[in-house]
Amino acid sequence: MILPEIDRAPLRRRRWRAIGVQVACIVITVFMLLPMVLIGLTAVSSPAALLEFPRPFIPSGFSADTLLAFVQATGTIPALGNSLLAGVYTVLLSLLVGAPAGYALARYAFRGKDTYQVFMLLARALPIVVLSVPLATLFLNAGVYDTVFAVTLLHTTLAMPTTVLISASVFVSVPTDVEEAARVFGCSRFEAARRVVFPLAAPGLAAASIFTFVLSWNEILGAAVITLGHRTLPAQVLASLGEAPQTYRFAGGFALILPALVFIFVMRRYLVNMWGTTLR
Repeated sequence: MILPEIDRAPLRRRRWRAIGVQVACIVITVFMLLPMVLIGLTAVSSPAALLEFPRPFIPSGFSADTLLAFVQATGTIPALGNSLLAGVYTVLLSLLVGAPAGYALARYAFRGKDTYQVFMLLARALPIVVLSVPLATLFLNAGVYDTVFAVTLLHTTLAMPTTVLISASVFVSVPTDVEEAARVFGCSRFEAARRVVFPLAAPGLAAASIFTFVLSWNEILGAAVITLGHRTLPAQVLASLGEAPQTYRFAGGFALILPALVFIFVMRRYLVNMWGTTLR
């Protein structure tokens, strides 16, 4: 008995499709990493290497003088502290307000629910200047202008829609049967949410905190409008670009991306939890 020839075309198509996906991922990754690598190499170049023309891809000399010049510049360390404080405070305040709101969206059905979710996104649709200028006037009248607290309020306003919607998607993935079982065993709705739902949703909430921290760290225009003497690091670098030397500019760019990368690296195992997978 002669067996029919096996059609290997579907297997070859699947293999080429998988290769194409991998190549696309590599290209996108290189496209995103290349500017960071170039900024990092320039930040650790010696001042003499920065003046070379044409400048080679790999610097001819490495030195910590470029980074030290940036760190020792006036206002850098206080601005770094302000950025870290604003980022941490924004994460805490956004989760404190946004996580319960996301839980309500995931567990309750009410009139206008879809409209409410779309309305929240309007805060991100408006240009930052439209929000920062009225908020600057409000902060001046309230006596909190030029403070980390004012920056925290602004960044929380920007991060709240993302935090609420991500939290809602995370809580939807937590089975309601688990919460109902906790209530059967004597827990109130609040206790069931605190003891069962929120611990199960913690990895997803950590992913939301990544987006919130990175948004707060990278935001520059609003912080530049509502602060003068207590600027965040991006606002401080922006204000100093006009008269800053070349070494300050390159080292400042590297300093702006480094903390966010470290934060993402630490929290990376929770980053894709909201899509049902986990990095180890």
